[in-house]
Amino acid sequence: MTKLQNRKIAIIATDGFEESELFSPLDALKKEGAEIDIVSLKTGDIQGFKHLERGRTIKVDKEITHADINEYDGILIPGGLYNPDALRSDEKVIAFVRSAFAKKLPVAAICHGPQVLITAEVVKGRKMTGYSAIQPDLKNAGAHVSDEEVVVDAGLVTSRNPDDLPAFNRKIIEEFCEGEHKAQKKSIAA
Repeated sequence: MTKLQNRKIAIIATDGFEESELFSPLDALKKEGAEIDIVSLKTGDIQGFKHLERGRTIKVDKEITHADINEYDGILIPGGLYNPDALRSDEKVIAFVRSAFAKKLPVAAICHGPQVLITAEVVKGRKMTGYSAIQPDLKNAGAHVSDEEVVVDAGLVTSRNPDDLPAFNRKIIEEFCEGEHKAQKKSIAA
């Protein structure tokens, strides 16, 4: 039996996701038996990037308007320059993320992905990291930021960039295996 058998994870992404930050965790999670849905703002395929150059595409499994947090055991948000900006501008994505925290599900975000968590107002008082350019944004939103390859805080897993993927993948598997985290909450202020 694999570690994540009978676990279903939503990877929330749209056009502009960083290719390695979606495909590397996706492969690691599938290898451990997780069922994955690519949840996006639209149906069809979404375009990945390798930094500023077009990369691979991936088929969307579910549009965010039809996604129900009760179907999932955790969520993952890859980075990229455009992906988090588009996601954080969508009210349904923000509501979905807040619901994951309300249900105390494990949540993982890498690189610029934590920007979505800032907009969802779920970072205050949390230990986190992210891409160096967004670390001040995390601090300004009330997170306790450290510049480490992976930071785990009661089911919230964050990493800085693609170089951190091996450590990030190990931790997301561990946290998704553990399931609900009683200390996971919408925010310290809530």
